[in-house]
Amino acid sequence: MSIQRSPRTARRSAVLFAALAALLGLALAACGGSGSGSAPSTSAQAAPKTLTVSAAASLTNVYQSLGQQFQAANPGVTVKFNFGGSDQLAQQVVQGAPVDVLATASSKTMQTAVAAGKIQGEPIVYATNQPQIAVAPNNPKQIAQFADLNKPGVSTVVCAPAVPCGAAATAAEQATQVTLHPVSEEQDVRSVLTKVETGNADAGVVYVTDVKSANGKVAGVSFPQATAQGVIQSYPIGVVNGSQNAQLAQSWVSLVTGPQGKAALQQAGFTTK
Repeated sequence: MSIQRSPRTARRSAVLFAALAALLGLALAACGGSGSGSAPSTSAQAAPKTLTVSAAASLTNVYQSLGQQFQAANPGVTVKFNFGGSDQLAQQVVQGAPVDVLATASSKTMQTAVAAGKIQGEPIVYATNQPQIAVAPNNPKQIAQFADLNKPGVSTVVCAPAVPCGAAATAAEQATQVTLHPVSEEQDVRSVLTKVETGNADAGVVYVTDVKSANGKVAGVSFPQATAQGVIQSYPIGVVNGSQNAQLAQSWVSLVTGPQGKAALQQAGFTTK
């Protein structure tokens, strides 16, 4: 006995079959189909991020080294550095530059950003640095003390007074009762170092860490007044208010002030807190 279907029932069956076939096709396509060579993603990759760190020029070498460690521990993150004179960096932050972390070479310059409400909480002072006289290898001008920077035939360069290394030089002048007569005043300590390295100056007032970073291109002459109060410079660091990467910025601060950071800073010649 055969069952007769009405034309309306037959049409409904055909529509239902077509719909099921379409759904099956979509499911196969979502899986990549046979022979596509692609596999479904099991986890979403983090979007690339850039952490911008403005730091005093004297931190260049040690921060670049720490930056490599930070990127290795945070895949997809790039650390972008802006090195320069602390006073200029602080002013940039005050003016709204897109910076995540500010690290200066003196508490005075950091206070510029703090007073403008640009730093989260209280900056952390994590290291100190002391000035040293950079001279050509073998010290051809026979500079043995701070007063020798005024010897006839000696060209001396320093940082501008507004820059921490310039403030350190000024404090050293007061401590030694010697007034320098520099041939130029540079905007950051690395510029002073370069003048001596290239022979464009006989001597320059830099930091102990800068002489060490030169790897023999200059020699260092220490003087006892370099350890006097006001001559030694403190290094504070803080997360900038409004940072789009506040959590990463705090992680950077934790790295710099933690055991890894202290080890790198000490190796570079800084004294850590």
